[in-house]
Formats: sequence, structure tokens, C-alpha cells
Amino acid sequence: MRIPVLFLSATLTVAISGTAEAFCGFYVARADTNLYNQASQVVLVRDQNRTVVTMANDFQGAVTDFAVVVPVPTFIEREQINVADNALIDHLDAYTAPRLVEYHDPDPCSRHELYSKRAMNDAPSTTLELRNVARSQALGVTIEASYTVGEYDILILSAAESGGLIRWLTENDYNIPTGAEKVVASYLRQDMRFFVAKVNLQEQSKLGYARLRPLQVAYESNRFMLPIRLGTLNAKGKQELYVYTLTRTGRVESTNYRTVKLPSDNEIPEFVQAEFGDFYRAMFVQETRRENERAVFLEYAWDMTWCDPCAADPLSSDELRRLGVFWIGGKGSDNVPSGAQDAFVTRLHVSYDSKHFPEDLVFQETGDRQNYQGRYVIRRPWKGATSCDASAYLAATRERQEREAQTLARLTGWDIAAIRAKIPYVGGSAAEPDGAPWWKRIWQ
Repeated sequence: MRIPVLFLSATLTVAISGTAEAFCGFYVARADTNLYNQASQVVLVRDQNRTVVTMANDFQGAVTDFAVVVPVPTFIEREQINVADNALIDHLDAYTAPRLVEYHDPDPCSRHELYSKRAMNDAPSTTLELRNVARSQALGVTIEASYTVGEYDILILSAAESGGLIRWLTENDYNIPTGAEKVVASYLRQDMRFFVAKVNLQEQSKLGYARLRPLQVAYESNRFMLPIRLGTLNAKGKQELYVYTLTRTGRVESTNYRTVKLPSDNEIPEFVQAEFGDFYRAMFVQETRRENERAVFLEYAWDMTWCDPCAADPLSSDELRRLGVFWIGGKGSDNVPSGAQDAFVTRLHVSYDSKHFPEDLVFQETGDRQNYQGRYVIRRPWKGATSCDASAYLAATRERQEREAQTLARLTGWDIAAIRAKIPYVGGSAAEPDGAPWWKRIWQ
């Protein structure tokens, strides 16, 4: 059977076919990766020249059609490969996702402001059969190692030239997209090898996993990068990529593309709570266009010890360790106590194609440990009885609701009239924007 090859966006891979609340508002919704049908996710743990990559598989289809090919900068031994739990990345996604928070206006007739605070509170059993070794050698392809790790059969390949490697992959039932040879050649010129994984059906059945688990690779290299160019060759339109980095030093940014903070702390209308996913997608598209579709967006940067407000609890030391944060807890952890959370997380989001992202993503660690999150605010007006003249409060609130409508239109490109129609203005009507007389809007 000819296996179709899907080049996954986030990893540069080729695939064959109890919230806690704090003083900054109450968390009510988040924009996690489930907003996209397919969103590739990669976790990069980085310290000096040591890297642990966790690659989440967003492959949809029969597991017999799945494989992944990843350029790697060095030879990979069996002990450098692991299979992780999907729940680890799901938790990291939830913890770092852009969030919606809400405030409630106090009684305008009360003399005391009300505050609400809540405490946040094994050795391989089999090896992959090597078909036609003589043919591999004739094509200049070397199978440097073969392993079975969990439900995956893995090969480490090197090649003398790209044409031979492409031909070998094709002859071994990998349906390589047009244009791959040039990209593969560029990796070979950098002395990179290729990490190839397929599903071992027998092992998968034995282990009982219905969903493919993330693959992890640990290696040493001065290159802090993520190869994305292979992922664009057979992509249909733009691809969504989320990169989560965990370092000791601080925030991570791209060095060869602009790293831009998403708009944050904007006050938007109440109805957005029910449409937060639509809001986020529209806002992200607008911001991408403003940056000429060439930016990497920062969605979250925070010390892993806490959050404010929390869309999910911080990851535990055990979870961080299983993601590859080797300096936390356990043997060989550089004497960091097991309870410490010496990890700074950065969440980057990029929507890319080959036209606007012709180069692989290259990163650098920074010493910036300033906290940042994509955070959007809804303020709910007081709707109870009042014991005083509240006309000034009502007028100010209508003006605020109009500002929120205009902010939402600017962030998303949505029609301002349609936005206003969804807002239950206090007092029954919108305030006149910018103090303009009411009659100026009659025939506009």
C-alpha cells in the first residue's frame, strides 16, 4: 500500500499518511488549541545546548497511514527517545491559553468598593525490519539505527544526497510531496539526520492506546530551532503552530521573524463570552494581517510557579519532569529540590505558509522574566436595585459599552452596527460616540 505523507506544520515533521481565581478578575473562558481543527503543538525544553522536543501528533486518519519524519541535528540513540502522555500537552495548552476574565460592577450607590479574592488556591522488544539494505546503500542512504519505542518503530537515517533519500522514502511507501528534494538537500548540507517513526500496530494493540501519543527526543546541539519548511510542501493553506518553551532563563523569542505580543487587557462586550472562540480567531487573523503575515505571536510568558488568573493550575514538578525539564526533581536534576518550579514557560503561536515563512524558526532565550498573557476583559454592569440617583453611573456605563463595541470592531474587523445590536445597553440605548450629536448618525 502506498502511504500518503502529511508534512505536519508544527514540528517540521513529515507525517505519513479546578481553576483558581485571583484578584485580576475571574477566569470564564479560554482560547485553547481546540479552536482549530488541526493545530500542531511542540514543546521545547532548552538549557544551554541541551534540548528536549515533545511533538504532539495531530494526524487524523488510519494509524496504518501515519509516519513522521523529523530533521534532527545529531545522531539519536534509543535512550534519547521517549513516548509521552497527551495529557501533559493538554494541561500545558490549558495553562497558557489566552483567557477571558470578568469583573462585576459594584452597587453604584454603595460607599465601599467590593473586592473578591480567592486563593489559587525499556529495552526494545523488536527492531524494525530493514528492507533491501543493499538498495539503501546503492542510494546513499544509511540506516544508522532502528528502535521500537512504545507504539512506534523508529529509524535514524542519514544520506549522501537528497535525491537518494527521496527515492528511498518513495520506494518504502512514503508519498513525498513535490518540492521536498530541495528542502531535504538544505538539511543534509547542515549534516542533519532524519528521525523516522511509524506506528507498530502490534505494540499499539498491546498497549491499548487509541490516540497516538507524543514523541519525545532529547539531544545536544548549539542550534535552537524548529524546522518548518517541510510542513509547507503539501499543506492546504496556512498551518497553525503552537510552540511552548520551558527554560530556566526567561522568555523565548524568534530571531529571524518578528516576535509580537498579541493585544491584551482589552475590554470587550459581555456577549463575547458566548463567542470567545470566534472572537479569538477573528482577532488573530486581523493581527496576522497587520504584521504582513510574517510574525510569531506571543500569547503567554510566565513563571511556572503561579498564574493570575488561572485558566488551569500550573504544571506539577512531576509533569514538568516528564516533559523533559531535567533540572527539576529526580536523579541528575542539578540539586534542584523536587518541589521547586524553576521553569519559565513561553507560548508562541504562528500561522504560516511557505510564501511568508521561507525559513525555519530560529529561537533564542532571553533574560526577560516579565509576565505576560493574552487577557481580555468583560465588565458586567450593576443590574440590581439602587437606592440613589444612578443616572451618572448609567451614562458612564453606556459610554463604556460603546468604547467596548469600538474596541471589538477594531480587534476583529466585525461590523460595528452588528456589534451594537448585540449589546444590552443600560438605559436602553447606546451612548453617542465621541460626544457627537444624535442627529449626525441618522443618515450615515
